[in-house]
Amino acid sequence: MSDDPKRTPLNQWHRDHGAKMVDFGGWDMPIQFEGILAEHKAVRQRAGLFDVSHMGEVRIRGDDALAFIQHLTTNDAGGLELGQAQYTLMTNHAGGVIDDLLVYRLAETDYLLVINAATTPKDVAWIEEQAEDFGGLLEVRDESDEWAQLALQGPDAETILSRIVALDLASIGYYRAAFTDIDGVQALVSRTGYTGEDGFEVYLPPSQAADFADTILDAGANEGVVPVGLGARDTLRLEAGMLLYGNDMDESRSPVEANLRWLTKPGKGEFIGKDAIVAQIEAGTAERLVGFELIDRGVPRHGYELYGADEQAIGEVTSGSFSPTLQKGIGLGYVPAEHTEVGGLLKVDIRGRKLEVRVVKTPFYRRPQPS
Repeated sequence: MSDDPKRTPLNQWHRDHGAKMVDFGGWDMPIQFEGILAEHKAVRQRAGLFDVSHMGEVRIRGDDALAFIQHLTTNDAGGLELGQAQYTLMTNHAGGVIDDLLVYRLAETDYLLVINAATTPKDVAWIEEQAEDFGGLLEVRDESDEWAQLALQGPDAETILSRIVALDLASIGYYRAAFTDIDGVQALVSRTGYTGEDGFEVYLPPSQAADFADTILDAGANEGVVPVGLGARDTLRLEAGMLLYGNDMDESRSPVEANLRWLTKPGKGEFIGKDAIVAQIEAGTAERLVGFELIDRGVPRHGYELYGADEQAIGEVTSGSFSPTLQKGIGLGYVPAEHTEVGGLLKVDIRGRKLEVRVVKTPFYRRPQPS
């Protein structure tokens, strides 16, 4: 097996647009173009274009596809309408989070699962194993190499994309999707996002990705749309209180600990990990994920230790950054349940200095709603 990083269909496009490239979970990806702060600001104020083609896609088809997805994931997919998407989790038998993902219902018995890039091989193996045990009339197909995915996020995203796709984008609600024709091929346009802003994802064949990225930049030139790297993607998602798999949750953490209880629907019937999760819902957990903001000046980072008022170490930062929008340090971390009250004070060790932080509700940022 080669140790060379994987490349999305836009790899050369990134380099041609001046990207600084880094290894990200085995993928050669852009960390920034113009700069993290400038790209972050562009998405909050105008629009930014992201390459998320490294994400994995798994197609599940057949008469028993829904029953299998209900068994596989924690949320209730039973009420999904055609063209609707759902955020959900896959958990192991102990209730630990294998991955967070999106489920799209594309047709009557046709579903698309969008999974995280770094976990794609693990996820696909898990899904195939569970499908074999489940039986029934269904087909599982790894389509990760058959899709490129571009995300256009920001307040001007609808205006820009409406110039180049033959869809009434205003009619596509949040967590909805529709197929359309782009340059003679079928593409899927959805409205979800990982930034806290309005925006769209376009799933299309890899061979079309670079040309369509150029088309988006050309269409949004007057609005100032820019390509955006992983650096601003991380600060944007953190401000929006969105979790990063591998940092804020993994197989050692349950949905209850990660404050994702709302993604578990025990009433829908049996699913993998249900018994363990229900037991935690009933009994509570020793630790939970909290959001915090710095009172003192400083920037928390992943792995920094968190302390209680008595300056005893009680946890660590799972995600942390300077918030360009709020102009302060913000972060997430697991702490004992008795330290999770909103407004409570903790400390974070930043390069040997214990700085004061306040526990706050997340998301840290909500986009302004039209008046």
